[in-house]
Amino acid sequence: MAEVKLTGVRKVYAKGDRPAVEDFSLVVRDGEFLVLVGPSGCGKSTTLRMVAGLELPTCGRIEIGGRDVTDLPPKDRDIAMVFQNYALYPHMTVKENLSFALRLRRMPKAEIERRVADAASALGLAPYLSRLPKALSGGQRQRVALGRAIVREPAAFLFDEPLSNLDAKMRVEMRAEIIRLHNRLGATMIYVTHDQTEAMTMGERIVVMSEGRIQQVAPPLELYERPANRFVAGFIGTPPMNLFPPGTMSPHRTIGLRPEHLAVKPAAEAGEADMPAEVDFVEPLGSETLVHVVTGPMKFRAVVRVPGFAAFRAGDRVALASDMSKAVEFP
Repeated sequence: MAEVKLTGVRKVYAKGDRPAVEDFSLVVRDGEFLVLVGPSGCGKSTTLRMVAGLELPTCGRIEIGGRDVTDLPPKDRDIAMVFQNYALYPHMTVKENLSFALRLRRMPKAEIERRVADAASALGLAPYLSRLPKALSGGQRQRVALGRAIVREPAAFLFDEPLSNLDAKMRVEMRAEIIRLHNRLGATMIYVTHDQTEAMTMGERIVVMSEGRIQQVAPPLELYERPANRFVAGFIGTPPMNLFPPGTMSPHRTIGLRPEHLAVKPAAEAGEADMPAEVDFVEPLGSETLVHVVTGPMKFRAVVRVPGFAAFRAGDRVALASDMSKAVEFP
């Protein structure tokens, strides 16, 4: 396994274009599970492809295991990449797909058999080794793609939105599979996703990107509780953080409060510090209810997370209370 280091990495596809990635500097620690997250077009996949050698940076330096790999082809970087479309060979069996890269290296047959057997056992693929990819489910195909990466025993694993083509239930199962894989291997893993729920549940650290730049690098809880700016506050969390202006004294500053740090109650029970509001609509989710309200003369919208069932309806006049000890202020 190995540390991955990017220093001042920049990527411009055509002269005059806005950089796809700008001034990206980061150290991925040996054995760390790091997630790159952000909206479409933020530069996360481009960054991963530069680490893999599928794209060359316009400038900057990339190191894997202390070795400068900036200009090396993918085959010389000692990495394994898992794509969202599986990229399996349709005419090869599962076993042949798993062993293909090892056979190209002319590895001893006994070692190939050992590695394939270990990967198949770890991923529950042993019963399917003789099947072609077309005879597998989407989750099984993704397991084969993972296995093909595992058998190579690379310095770093790179994942480019590998769960995007799976249904919701299978995504949850495969998230757990990848987390267990990391715990077992202790490998360096860089994982790209646009899904902030995936990022929060999987990453030891998360890199939030926007418009080619790093916005914040932090563990999940720190991102959630102390977002560095309004973009991170609005992107991380489901629903995202509520943003309010602090008042006339600071018109250019913003206060952020998570939905669980607000409370909603009937207007008749309003306290002195509560704000009058009107219920816009309600989302009952079983274990909790999301109450969407409109408040203030500027009709600011907010979401309140209420445990269990909340008996509010659209149009109800309510009072909005807040736990200001949990508030985050942004310029």
